[in-house]
Amino acid sequence: MQASGKNAGLGLALVSAFAFGGSGVAAKPLIEAGLDPLHMVWLRVAGAALVLSPLAWRHRDLVLRKPLLLAGFGLVAVAGVQAFYFASLSRIPVGVALLLEYLGPALLLGYIRFVQRKPVTRGAAAGAAVAVVGLACVVEIWSGLSLDPLGVLFGLAAACCQAFYFVFADQGADGDDAPDPLGVIAYGMLVGALVMTVIARPWEMDWQVLGGQASVGAAMVPAPVLLAWVVLVATVFAYLTGVVSVRRLSPQVAGVVAFLEAVVATVLAWVLLGEYLSTWQIVGGGLVLGGAFIAQSSRPSPPVPPVPPAVGGPALLDRETTTA
Repeated sequence: MQASGKNAGLGLALVSAFAFGGSGVAAKPLIEAGLDPLHMVWLRVAGAALVLSPLAWRHRDLVLRKPLLLAGFGLVAVAGVQAFYFASLSRIPVGVALLLEYLGPALLLGYIRFVQRKPVTRGAAAGAAVAVVGLACVVEIWSGLSLDPLGVLFGLAAACCQAFYFVFADQGADGDDAPDPLGVIAYGMLVGALVMTVIARPWEMDWQVLGGQASVGAAMVPAPVLLAWVVLVATVFAYLTGVVSVRRLSPQVAGVVAFLEAVVATVLAWVLLGEYLSTWQIVGGGLVLGGAFIAQSSRPSPPVPPVPPAVGGPALLDRETTTA
């Protein structure tokens, strides 16, 4: 039963990684068509909040039961990751910003080990290290490197927010009063939408872009279709499967599997947008896959309770021998 739950969690984590990874392929054409990146983020979060609002009403008791969890998830795991990533992206190369953000799972291991003072499996640590190296190859960090101190700081802030996404997703999962992940995500999106409204100022958006079409490779796709994909698949579906996977696996394992998002984004950009995938990126994708496999396959097994010795068994024989 436990193995099936672990396999289901791994499957959900992979599905979530693929869903998250596909956001860039749909969002980039809209940005190139004239949308500001922060406006794109606001549309993504606000749209998800609107879709999930019935779930928020259904789980309205969470407002009184887990107010800090809901606020933290919305501020950090939703708004924080997006805002800091795009702030970093405006100052340093895309590849470096992406690598900095995806240091989150590695930072998560440090948080679990030194702040929560919980053991971290060697497999998870090794998997994170391998995945970081692979991710560096995927984004080709050595090409066009230009470091701006504030941009690096924003990138590290995005990484910290991403690490706490897994912490908040696992919060209270083992207790009797565990919050429903659907409710946590719904209220997280609502809080994130409010925060991003202040940051992005959507009243300054060029709304005409959403009424036209955007170029996806050689094809022209209606902008509403791309926006629907970003909201429904790359946000609502991705967050739902991601949080449930953390509950079934663990934050440290699900965090390493999340490295696959960068690989998925790179491959989809190659296939759909015509962005070339180099040999080093292919090698890096293999390393990320290997790191995720190492992490998920080495979770510690639950301790086996000691079996009390039977009457007349070895313990009794030892005692009789000693007496003799």
